[in-house]
Amino acid sequence: GPDDHVRGTGPVVIEYADLECPYCARAHLILKQLPVQRVFRHFPVVSKHPRARVLAAAAEAAGLQGRFWEMHDSLLEDQGHLDDPHLWRRARELGLDLDRFEADRRSDALAEQIERDFRTGIRAGVTTTPTQFLKGIAHPGVPGASFREALR
Repeated sequence: GPDDHVRGTGPVVIEYADLECPYCARAHLILKQLPVQRVFRHFPVVSKHPRARVLAAAAEAAGLQGRFWEMHDSLLEDQGHLDDPHLWRRARELGLDLDRFEADRRSDALAEQIERDFRTGIRAGVTTTPTQFLKGIAHPGVPGASFREALR
């Protein structure tokens, strides 16, 4: 869809993930190594990860300045530093306009976009994070041997 974040080439993998989820962080490191086209959608599980929506909004706010994937990668690759001061540090390091970043990450429009991603996941049958869809088949959890086999 028009709000999806896409990168890479190869078979299309639609991933539903929570940026505070340690299993999503592990899945990210695996997917990063595979020749796939990643389509990212937010699936914040706030009952387990109270900052999930905040982090999703930060990634989307960075995306409005052309830096979604950089923020996405930074959050998933440094799970120990997800509080607001570290979000600001990341935004500065990415060269973002900080006033715009702050206004955007708190906007209703981004909250609605994140909620749309979540609802599409529910409609698709997502019940856990991470969940990847490859060739229309859901692969919940960290990608393993069966996922790699399905890539062939």
